[in-house]
Amino acid sequence: MVLSVLSKPSTHLLLLLSSLLTLTHLILLTSGAPLYYTCPVSGNYSSNSTFGTNLDLLLRSLVSNASSTGFGNETRGSGVDEVYGLVLCRGDVTQDVCRGCLQSGSLEIRQLCPTSRDASVWYDECRLRYSNQNFFSDVDDSAKFLLGSNEDISDPDRFNLALMGMMKNLSSQAAYNRSSRMFATGETFFNQTSKLYGLVQCTRDLSPDNCYSCLNGTISDLVNCCFGKQGGRVLGSSCNLRFELYRFFGQPSPPSPPSKAGGKSNKARTTLIIVFPTLIVILLISAMSMYLIKMKEKTILFGELSMAAVIGEKHRLDRADPFGGDEDLLQFDFGRIKAATNNFSQANKLGEGGFGPVYKGKLSSGREIAVKRLSVNSGQGVQEFKNEVVLIAKLQHRNLVRHLGCCIQGQEKLLIYEFVVNKSLDCYLFDPVKRAKLDWETRYKIIEGIARGLLYLHEDSRLKIIHRDLKASNVLLDADMNPKISDFGMSRIFATDETQGNTSRIAGTFGYMSPEYAMHGQFSAKLDVFSFGVLLLEIVSGQKNSSFYQSTSAEDLLSYAWRLWKEGRAMEVIDECLKESSPVEELLKCIQIGMLCVQESVTDRPTMSTVVLMLSSGSVTVPTPSPPAYFLVSKESSNIFSKEFEWEISRSDASTSKLVSTSGNDSSNSKLDPR
Repeated sequence: MVLSVLSKPSTHLLLLLSSLLTLTHLILLTSGAPLYYTCPVSGNYSSNSTFGTNLDLLLRSLVSNASSTGFGNETRGSGVDEVYGLVLCRGDVTQDVCRGCLQSGSLEIRQLCPTSRDASVWYDECRLRYSNQNFFSDVDDSAKFLLGSNEDISDPDRFNLALMGMMKNLSSQAAYNRSSRMFATGETFFNQTSKLYGLVQCTRDLSPDNCYSCLNGTISDLVNCCFGKQGGRVLGSSCNLRFELYRFFGQPSPPSPPSKAGGKSNKARTTLIIVFPTLIVILLISAMSMYLIKMKEKTILFGELSMAAVIGEKHRLDRADPFGGDEDLLQFDFGRIKAATNNFSQANKLGEGGFGPVYKGKLSSGREIAVKRLSVNSGQGVQEFKNEVVLIAKLQHRNLVRHLGCCIQGQEKLLIYEFVVNKSLDCYLFDPVKRAKLDWETRYKIIEGIARGLLYLHEDSRLKIIHRDLKASNVLLDADMNPKISDFGMSRIFATDETQGNTSRIAGTFGYMSPEYAMHGQFSAKLDVFSFGVLLLEIVSGQKNSSFYQSTSAEDLLSYAWRLWKEGRAMEVIDECLKESSPVEELLKCIQIGMLCVQESVTDRPTMSTVVLMLSSGSVTVPTPSPPAYFLVSKESSNIFSKEFEWEISRSDASTSKLVSTSGNDSSNSKLDPR
């Protein structure tokens, strides 16, 4: 089984053992054996039993009947001797290749799992599975094999974006195109000269929705094995995918010949059976040695942590603490953080968030950190802090800021992050001097990265998360100007079957909020899409949404961009420092995508998977947007657009709300009228 990201030392050992098993299967692969196989512990049978007889009949029937169609699922027997079987050939192979692969597999699976009541085997051209339990029609994630190339891509960000867009598109084709037979292949350019090729497939007993769900989860697994790699594949029980830099489909390689008793293949297998245990023992000893060395290095590197944390134990918080029982957390000692930040000195202050300041720190090991400190003796923001603690421990993505730990001592509540050297996007984008450093290539990389991070939150992480406060100041930039979304204090976790929520407590930054959220407390993933659209237009124009209200004009950035777009003057939206040396078509496409994201109708706004696809593919037609949602606000109250607020909306009169700034003591009564 695929192991998720784990934290305890014992789970590291499990990962090592899993790696050893992977190595074993890779060795088998070089010996002409299957790509991968599993023999789960589900009971054994004897070769002359009724179950064994039923299995023989089942495999022969499946090979005979499924060779022409490429798919089959059948049952044999009844009661405890009933056996279920399924075979699937790759959608582009010929009948002869399919038959040969299935014949080879029907012999191989009996040799690999000679007495198991449940077994699966994967080849390049086909796969077989049998079980004493009914596994038809349901998505099964019990067994997965991830295999990535050893060679890296020189431009991983653009490559990964193209990969995710292509795989999402192929998943839709395989699941919902009736003629596809739940199989799809495709290709796309990930730079001006190089192509990427992909393949996805589901077992045909799945419904279209189940097929899409299975492939969506399998695409998420690419993050763990294959991001930035020149090739990779994920083999699952219900679906699989593969990508390469060369065209690997359409011309399959011939299948391996069936093994014969007494033949060379059998002798080779006997040799491997003798060699494998010895090899695994050697590898295990080596892995244990490496693990102990690694733990020693970790102790030195993270000397700031308590000893229990260093050796991998996680402390459950005191039950009296508001976070008790919610999450196991890796905790820093408050004295160490205090020393690292020079007693939270003003010189180390990086900025002020809605619920407290952020400081730069340096641990005694030399590692630089960022420390978010909840305002002391303030009840405001406790729930937001708790949200962030729970969320960030579960999220891992290159476009999300990396969490290192937390510190909770009395009234002090701190979050510790990686230090991101270039601070936040707004420090560059809205500075007349620094903005010149953001050429179009850099800005496009930032746009793509933010989109990819949101896609992970909405669809590809283990949780379904709505950020609710995406804005330029919450996007950090690393040394290579890669974006990292931060500040999850206002985020909401959704159940997998939920699509929207409702709240009477509104919190966030007004200029980035969608109208349905600001006016009625309705939020969904489309709230983040709206915020992304505002941010995208800001990146292209180099202007704050709020700056238009501070001028003599009554327009906001959205209505300004829409008016120029309708008049055929969209080039006037673009930042002056980009116009001469940037690709006009790409700039205009981004404006159009931004306008799609801020449409007034929630259903008309695209999903982030569609946004990523439009950004990554030059062949996708970008739809024509409808008018955006925007507000009429008096110039006197326009300062609300640049601050964080929280307020309660009245269910009887949702058009009038009391705004309370979270970044100061000022408040105002403003009539919020959507046009």
